Amino acid sequence: MSIPIYVTGLGIITGIGNGKSENLQSIIDYKSAVNKIEILKSKHSEFPVSEIHLTNNEMCEFLGLNPEEVHTRTCLMGRIALREALQDANISSETKEKIAFISGTTVGGMDQSEQFYFDFLENDLKNNYIKAHDCGTTTEMIAKEFAGDFEIMTTISTACSSALNSIILGANLIKTGKVDIAIVGGSESLSKFHFNGFNTLMILDKEQCRPFDKNRAGLNLGEGAAYVVLESKEAIKRRKIKPLCQLLGYANTCDAFHQTATSPEGIGATLAMRKALENSNLQPEDIDYINAHGTGTENNDLTEGTAIMKVFGENIPNISSIKSFIGHTTSAAGSIETVISILAMINNFIPANLNFSTKIDEFNFIPNDKNIKKNYNIFITNSFGFGGNDSSCVFSKIIEK
Repeated sequence: MSIPIYVTGLGIITGIGNGKSENLQSIIDYKSAVNKIEILKSKHSEFPVSEIHLTNNEMCEFLGLNPEEVHTRTCLMGRIALREALQDANISSETKEKIAFISGTTVGGMDQSEQFYFDFLENDLKNNYIKAHDCGTTTEMIAKEFAGDFEIMTTISTACSSALNSIILGANLIKTGKVDIAIVGGSESLSKFHFNGFNTLMILDKEQCRPFDKNRAGLNLGEGAAYVVLESKEAIKRRKIKPLCQLLGYANTCDAFHQTATSPEGIGATLAMRKALENSNLQPEDIDYINAHGTGTENNDLTEGTAIMKVFGENIPNISSIKSFIGHTTSAAGSIETVISILAMINNFIPANLNFSTKIDEFNFIPNDKNIKKNYNIFITNSFGFGGNDSSCVFSKIIEK
């Protein structure tokens, strides 16, 4: 008998909005945040990105923090998302349950350390910013938003599958009785280093990205943060909390095909989806919607689509990628897209795959290019990272009485 895992809280900030309500409304209104660079300091203005339209000082003001202290952008976004998730789940320092905090990031505090690297070489004036570089330090800084103590706190850094792997680890901690509640997700800011890195790979699009389109030309980077509160059945009974939905199952695989590319056959992606279905005690026909990784690159979309056809055959569920709304938020993508997908499921619609026009020849499906009003129960979400680190999670409306 599987141990049920419930979702009791959500927190999010992206380029399309601060909080659940703004993000949901932007998806409903087809409002994309992918546009010209405004906040990131880069000479590559030819590549659009999805930025949060708040400076670091403005986020400090929102959070009530001293802007003169060291606060990385990843930390500030993470604290905003964590605050909403805590409030949504009614978690405070008075909460008696054992709580874990697991956060995914790869950029960490790089947005600050890259600015002061030469100071670090020449003097000690900016050493505190250099010390804030580490991914683990970022998690500790975000965790300060919680007035209580976390039983377990750790960081996941598996590139673009980081946040979804945080969800998986949190669920396993609950199932094994290590904690009663796990706050899981990720935060990732834009930085010159990782922006230029993706440019070096020649996979950035000079226009808004076009996931699953024959004429796709690459991805748009984005930034943001999101956290999901997972909880055991016993904990929600003790706390008298009404859950939003359930996490039915999940899987993480690694095809180790290439440092940055997925295997042409989509081996890791296929295994991740199949194992997630198996872990959920479901068949492919039980899935109503696939929230695809769908980056808009030549490699990802072709291999992910190939994997989807292997798993679902001729009966492909509704499918879309929301990266044309929010950009590719890399390590935070899994939790951001999970939160938006949960909000869509609760509100009975399937998000659009913006900018789609032409079917990929090899596929037997097309993504939905408009929001689809539909009362549905189960979706699967994918996040596939560099090195072939591939993860899938299955969520559903509450199926137990």
